[in-house]
Amino acid sequence: MNVAGKIVEILEEEDILDVFGIPGEQIMPLYEALSKSEINHVLTKHEQGAATAADGYARSTGKIGVCITTASPGALNTTMPLATAFKDNLPVLILTGDNELKYRGSDHFQSTPQVEMFKHITRASYNPLNGTEAMYMLRASIYELKNFPKGPIHINLSKDVLLQEEFDDFDLCYLCEDDMSNLSRAQEVIDNAERPLLILGAGAISQAQLIEDMANKYQIPAVTTFHGMGVIPERSPLNLGLCGIRATERAKYAFENADCIIGLGIKASERTLPEIPENFIHVNINRDVLVGNYPIHGSVADFLAEIKFKPVSWIEEISQIDDSYHIEGLDDESKPQAAIKRILERFPDNIVASDAGSHTTWVTLLKKSQRPRQLLFSGAMAPMGYGLPAAIGAGIATGEKVIVINGDGDFQMNLQELATLKQQDLDVIVFIINNSEFGIIRQWEESFYGMEPYQVKLENPDFVKLASSYGIDAVRVDNLDDLEMILDKDLTGPLVIEVIVESEDIPLPS
Repeated sequence: MNVAGKIVEILEEEDILDVFGIPGEQIMPLYEALSKSEINHVLTKHEQGAATAADGYARSTGKIGVCITTASPGALNTTMPLATAFKDNLPVLILTGDNELKYRGSDHFQSTPQVEMFKHITRASYNPLNGTEAMYMLRASIYELKNFPKGPIHINLSKDVLLQEEFDDFDLCYLCEDDMSNLSRAQEVIDNAERPLLILGAGAISQAQLIEDMANKYQIPAVTTFHGMGVIPERSPLNLGLCGIRATERAKYAFENADCIIGLGIKASERTLPEIPENFIHVNINRDVLVGNYPIHGSVADFLAEIKFKPVSWIEEISQIDDSYHIEGLDDESKPQAAIKRILERFPDNIVASDAGSHTTWVTLLKKSQRPRQLLFSGAMAPMGYGLPAAIGAGIATGEKVIVINGDGDFQMNLQELATLKQQDLDVIVFIINNSEFGIIRQWEESFYGMEPYQVKLENPDFVKLASSYGIDAVRVDNLDDLEMILDKDLTGPLVIEVIVESEDIPLPS
């Protein structure tokens, strides 16, 4: 067995059932081994689609999403989705092919310094020089991604390394050095608190039931980041909604009046916290993101196992705050927010994959998540073209119906993945909110630069004919009555629904 065969064997041992990618010359030994395995390889139509699908796979389940590409042209096409996974700390493994070792650093055909390029958008970028190193790096990477997911890991595999037949493999013993030294100081702050507040991020998802039970028992209110939505169901009175730039009035009040703020699995970015409070307890497995006076480097599970809470009663005070958020245009058949509201009402419990742009604002304001991982979007990097391939990854990972809400500009960034959607025959319904423009860019031009709209109008294709050319059923609607009539049906994907809307301004963060 060569290195390529052993890599596939290890992936199977680790219950990695699905991978996304496109074959090419330098990675061909790995594809030869994959062809003899039980692993489901999903052939996307562009490497950006493959890596984004791996993101959606990981984001919707917490499992490792795997992307495989050939050398430079293939590998470099993954940089945007890898940067997205890096910014949002997702467990993605990317395996790239490369030319033989003797060509490293040369101007040989399709040779670039891939490892150095990927170092800036991954947690680690490895370059094994022989089969034994490849085994160690793969096993260490999988262990890290399963137990301490802090972002994607890249392994660059030269063709001659993949073909080596003499190498050592071994059981991996890996120790993680946590730092819980501030636990007693944090406990003292919690003991003295009468107004504690939880901020829940993606790192809290694995402990969602424990956190919900604890919050209910002690009546501790919580706010969430975008990626922590649903850790406590949004129907719960203890869930005050989003914090940060899209904070609800109750969330703002709680943040400003809390005497102890506990961040569980959040990055504490400027979009989450307007400032770092003196009484902020920050728990995260990623030492690099810890801030504040009480940093706890460890898992949310370990923190909750050690810390003690007491009953509090200030949720009654918070509930007196008027938290009604008026969104204009929800009954105007020409407005995108009206269409999006009805789509979300029709699919309240489904995974929703959004994209980047003005429609995302309406989705995040209107979506009510009753469990984690119900809303997938491209987070801190926010590239366009995320929705469709991410939904493909989520559909393969979960087997559930997945709803995509795209803008017309977003959709065209990765529309080639309609072919993948059709070939995989996934229950994915794609809604294209078509206002024939880059809406949020037009709004920035007008609001902040006093410009007339410039380079934002889109001459779109016929999306219905486009989807039909891929063999996918498609329909176009231009009013709420027709949309509601379509939504009343028993809809099954693959399906594309184009919704014609007018230009509309979103509420920009202050």
